[in-house]
Amino acid sequence: MSKIAYDPVKDRFARLIRRSRWLRSLFYKLLDLFFLRSWYVRRVLRNFGGELDRQGPWKLLDAGCGFGQYDRFILKQFDHVEVTAVDIKEDYLEDCRLYFEQEILDGRILFHRTDLLEFADEEQYDFVLCVDVLEHIEEDVQVMRNLRSSLKPGGYFLMHSPSIFAEADADDEDTFVEEHARTGYSEEELRDKMEAAELTPIRIAYTYGDRGHRAWELLIKYPMLWMTRWKLWVVPFMAIYYLFTLPVGLVLMRLDMKQENRQGTGIYGIGKRQ
Repeated sequence: MSKIAYDPVKDRFARLIRRSRWLRSLFYKLLDLFFLRSWYVRRVLRNFGGELDRQGPWKLLDAGCGFGQYDRFILKQFDHVEVTAVDIKEDYLEDCRLYFEQEILDGRILFHRTDLLEFADEEQYDFVLCVDVLEHIEEDVQVMRNLRSSLKPGGYFLMHSPSIFAEADADDEDTFVEEHARTGYSEEELRDKMEAAELTPIRIAYTYGDRGHRAWELLIKYPMLWMTRWKLWVVPFMAIYYLFTLPVGLVLMRLDMKQENRQGTGIYGIGKRQ
């Protein structure tokens, strides 16, 4: 099986939604619906962010914001948060600036281009979010250290990444996804790396257990492979495909959220700066 090259597919979607605020809003909703990692990340954000929001104004750093879908959720979910979103792709950031200037009118978000390996910010944050970023970077501990230095004492760090069990999709390749620097993390490895970055682990848990992984195969893996091979010509076929597979996938994802996964192809970690 071929590796997935996510970046070209993501770039196609970026071009498609660039000029339409309505399409971009719809795209955010689809990302939240189809990607189980978003279900897990939003659940953690509701718990920890809700606690911070009840205490008054607080600041969040989105390290590797991509399309900005989590920033939209955060700003709509919490009344007292200010967000700084950084990424290395200037074209993605410019698209986000244009969208949020029109969608969010109270100036609670700023976008900056930065390389996380060189990240240093005098601003101090209550929460740092880093979703599906660290697996792309060889010097991941250095990035964690940089992000930890931007946290206030008592501040929280949340990351999500593929796990080592994603190797099942690699089919004897180094990684299933072309742009990854590593297949993923084990619970032990992630704990060690967080501690090496002087972050105290609070919770490390696997996502995409058996049921969630099956949903990912149905809803993401196979369509992405088809998109890589046949590009946008496959879109009409996928509309029919999802008519049958989406209900099944959503049930599997909800079941995955209700169980404690002993292993899974995704993993998240919550740490704290002491």
